[in-house]
Amino acid sequence: MTVFIRSAHERDLPAVSKLLGETWHATYDAIYGGGRVAEITADWHSIAALKVNLAKPESEFILADDGNRVLGMAYASMADGDTAMLHQLYVHPAGQGSGTGTLLLDEITSCFPGVQKFRLEVEEANIAAVDFYKKHAFNQVGRTSNCGKADSGIPALVFEKLL
Repeated sequence: MTVFIRSAHERDLPAVSKLLGETWHATYDAIYGGGRVAEITADWHSIAALKVNLAKPESEFILADDGNRVLGMAYASMADGDTAMLHQLYVHPAGQGSGTGTLLLDEITSCFPGVQKFRLEVEEANIAAVDFYKKHAFNQVGRTSNCGKADSGIPALVFEKLL
């Protein structure tokens, strides 16, 4: 299967929202419960929330697709003068382990010339994601009690990669 990496467009947002919902339920239902995951997804992955990210200055919102459907997505933005924050990198569960996540990660990190490091937050219980980021030279530099947004109450590990 050929995978294309491209910029996201507003017309893609329904498919991205669907992808995020399916991926979050597959990954996090066992950790947070289906009801909590549905609440988070309705808030963070709604078309309106994705539209805000798509329009944010100094950010990149990219997709992996096969010409017919969205297989994965990544979204990052500038955090400060020398650091970019990877907010989202998700591949549909059926495509995980296929190299799509690596393609997205390589592309999103190349979108920020001059950045010295990339930072991200990852749920500690999401062992597959933790292992993925470690494999790609990210190192744990801390923890947060509010992953994703202020007052989320979701604990996570903070990882960074020097570029």
